[in-house]
Amino acid sequence: MTYDKAAVRTILDQALADGRTSLSAPEAKLVADAYGIPTPGEGLATTAEGAAGLAAEIGFPVVLKIVSPDILHKTDAGGVVVGVDSEDAVLAAYKQIVDNATAYKPDADIVGVQVQKMLVTGGDVQEVIVGAVTDPTFGKVVAFGLGGVLVEVLKDVTFRLAPLSGDDARAMVDGIDAHEMLEGVRGARPVDKEIVGNLIQRVSDLVTDFPEFAEVDLNPVLAGPDGATAVDFRIIVDAEAGKPVERYSQEQILTAMTRIMKPRAVAVIGASNEDGKIGNSVMKNLVNGGYAGDIYPINPKADEILGLKAFPSVLDVPGEVDVAVFAVPAKFVGGALEQCGQKGVAGAILIPSGFAETGEQALQDEVVAIARKHNVRILGPNIYGYYYLPESLCATFCTPYDVRGSVALSSQSGGIGMAILGFSRSSRMGVSAIVGVGNKADIDEDDLLTFFESDDNTNLIAMHLEDLKDGRAFAETAARVSKKKPVVVLKAGRTSLGARAASSHTGALAGNDKVYDDILRQSGVVRAPGLNEMLQYARGIPLLPTPKGENVVIITGAGGSGVLLSDACVDAGLTLMDIPPDLDEAFRKFIPPFGAAGNPVDITGGEPPSTYRNTIALGLSDERIHALILGYWHTIVTPPMVFAKLVAEVVEEFRAKGIDKPVVASLSGDVEVEEASQYLFDHGVVAYPYTTETPVQVLGAKYRWARNAGPLGIS
Repeated sequence: MTYDKAAVRTILDQALADGRTSLSAPEAKLVADAYGIPTPGEGLATTAEGAAGLAAEIGFPVVLKIVSPDILHKTDAGGVVVGVDSEDAVLAAYKQIVDNATAYKPDADIVGVQVQKMLVTGGDVQEVIVGAVTDPTFGKVVAFGLGGVLVEVLKDVTFRLAPLSGDDARAMVDGIDAHEMLEGVRGARPVDKEIVGNLIQRVSDLVTDFPEFAEVDLNPVLAGPDGATAVDFRIIVDAEAGKPVERYSQEQILTAMTRIMKPRAVAVIGASNEDGKIGNSVMKNLVNGGYAGDIYPINPKADEILGLKAFPSVLDVPGEVDVAVFAVPAKFVGGALEQCGQKGVAGAILIPSGFAETGEQALQDEVVAIARKHNVRILGPNIYGYYYLPESLCATFCTPYDVRGSVALSSQSGGIGMAILGFSRSSRMGVSAIVGVGNKADIDEDDLLTFFESDDNTNLIAMHLEDLKDGRAFAETAARVSKKKPVVVLKAGRTSLGARAASSHTGALAGNDKVYDDILRQSGVVRAPGLNEMLQYARGIPLLPTPKGENVVIITGAGGSGVLLSDACVDAGLTLMDIPPDLDEAFRKFIPPFGAAGNPVDITGGEPPSTYRNTIALGLSDERIHALILGYWHTIVTPPMVFAKLVAEVVEEFRAKGIDKPVVASLSGDVEVEEASQYLFDHGVVAYPYTTETPVQVLGAKYRWARNAGPLGIS
């Protein structure tokens, strides 16, 4: 697309030079023209007679709007009159608008009145909103949704990071809940979605080219089968919105994180021989956990700690130190960190609290400044430490952990971190790492993602977070990483912040948690609604092969379970396959006459193991079926462990033939189903007792990753 950027730059520079926070309506019109954004015919009048002349030239009916840099919300000031259909009516409306504006804000600088052609609404025309806002977390974000009054009532809006590709912009049009309204209802012709998508992309390009445009609001846009016109175009200006964010390069992050996660030597600042001290617990975990690198206790009052020579300061350590774990009060961190910087330490693990979380922001800023001066990366402060199992590294004062696996987990909260550890131990879910990030004064989730992306010991990353320090960096990193490995996020604090002060509809809407939801999805991230779901996704997703299509089939021994499993599929966004006649006939060969083919396939509860085996084998062998959900009902005819072993056997038989489909199971019955479920998990089949929802949620999460990240080829 070709734009007149020079014209926009002239307008923007003048507004900034004037110290204004917004463009006037005529200026916004010129910006729209420069970027090919259609607007109605209009002009600026400075007298009532001039307004009448413009209206006659444009053609009735017209809309009159006050133009003042001091009045942003024109309707609130009584500064808008619509449906003006004669020259006499224009004269009266002009006076009414100016009087209302003067009464609303007596000292307002009134430039004039905008006279605009009034466009016809209704019928084939739908009101939509297109906008962009500078989000404090994600930077430039583009919004699209139903416009006019509906945007305030329904808040049916979808968001994406700018800049947008043409495909991204077009996908936004179908991304709102009410997208069917744009396809034509009650005889109306459908909106031209390509034109609307093009308009969205132009707004994205505008705020990308001119980041000083803090907010851009086109509301309403009248979209129809023949085009889309922005009736009202509002632009907020802020020089600060255009300032770039300083970031480490991917190479710098990976170099530092590799030294932190795979250190050759660890120093413990504040190491202690006294039981109950954090410095003692950290030392015990490092020594007893089997860490093979050098461990240097730092304590000026001790000669030896846990059998290891102690040093007065890190500067006295004879060898290199990659990581320093801090177990001293907050007031002593700065001085010790200065010494770590002089020593060339790569990472400072700040366990102590007493920083920004308790109102001591200045102390935290001071520590960060020291670290940056010496190029030391900080993890924390206010954390439990971290675990990296491939190195037998347990740099924490919490309980040790040694169940190795391929899942890396992080948490912003210490309590959540210990819940992660407990769940992992209880469920026998092996982990590669558990990391606390705390206040995130420096290292945050995108740094961890960058390391785990290249870590051969990690196949899935699951993260609990309350906020993102640099949401754009996270989103861009996650978009890259999720194409290789699933990224699961539990975002706490989902309450709307929409009540915060905002200058436009787009700005107010962007305070909604929907921004996180849409942008995480755009980045290929699987969002978990709660802690249990995050942990179950982390445990189950790695076991499931990537599905090759959307057709899901339920095979169940109980009709009631089949109904609940079907409901769960709808909730999880899964597609139950329409069983074709030949496949229906094939299933019927294995089930009793009083059973039910179709989907779910109900084999009934009294069937022997062979019925389960035959129907599951058929589901795995038919290439039109892409995933299986099994519903088991405990009977003496087919006891739980018999069911579990036959499922594991038949799944393994087909894997040996190169046929590997996602299989999940829901087991209903007496307590034996618990052991059977664990047996299935141990043999690569995701299975849960007493629930129909959880196995389907895990399968749905796998599908969301496959769709978002691309393996299924679905945008």
